[in-house]
Amino acid sequence: MSEEKILIVDDEEHIQELIKFNLENKGYQVLCSGNGKEALKIVKEKQPNLVLLDLMLPGMDGYDVCKEIRRDNNISNIPIIMITAKGEELDKILGLELGADDYMTKPFSIRELIARIKAVLRRTTIQPIDKSFRFGSILVDFEKHEVNKENIKIDLTLKEFELLEILIKNKGRVMTRDFLLDKIWGYEYIGETRTVDVHIRHLRQKIEEDDKSPQYIETIRGIGYRFNLGD
Repeated sequence: MSEEKILIVDDEEHIQELIKFNLENKGYQVLCSGNGKEALKIVKEKQPNLVLLDLMLPGMDGYDVCKEIRRDNNISNIPIIMITAKGEELDKILGLELGADDYMTKPFSIRELIARIKAVLRRTTIQPIDKSFRFGSILVDFEKHEVNKENIKIDLTLKEFELLEILIKNKGRVMTRDFLLDKIWGYEYIGETRTVDVHIRHLRQKIEEDDKSPQYIETIRGIGYRFNLGD
């Protein structure tokens, strides 16, 4: 039996029941909610492994639920798949920019939904990160704020290190430019997201074998960046 907990947030009971039945048959533990405020409370209290989030909800819509989850450091890493009747490209882009990990439109195939759930859980499962993290020839020491490449220390600025750290700790997830700007430079920072791009470029020059064709820090066009393990 899987210990992975999935929260279904949808105000249509028959949709809840259909997804719940199929997920439980696959061994997942399932929680359900029919409105945004209750869903947010469950996420904070139960901390599920993944949230299936409808957009059209009474009271607090799915966009606002997603924003609140991503703002709270205690739950911000929980992956979200948005499920909605809205299929316009702009709706999908907005959902992804707010921090959703994937997006499905109704009606959907249960088999495809389960496949996407498995893919998102694989991609976003956060491995325990203690004092250090290694990828390729790079060793990052979070306690000492040091980065070594092939046992040679790389000089990173504080912001470059913080940027690398947040990307690593959210590996596999797309981090928007606005999110990175807020997290690292602060909500009061008066600037533009180009600041993030400049720091990413410098960071790539220091850690990538070929900064023009990066293995680890991937650009997601029009949205932001994602850290991959390069394999």
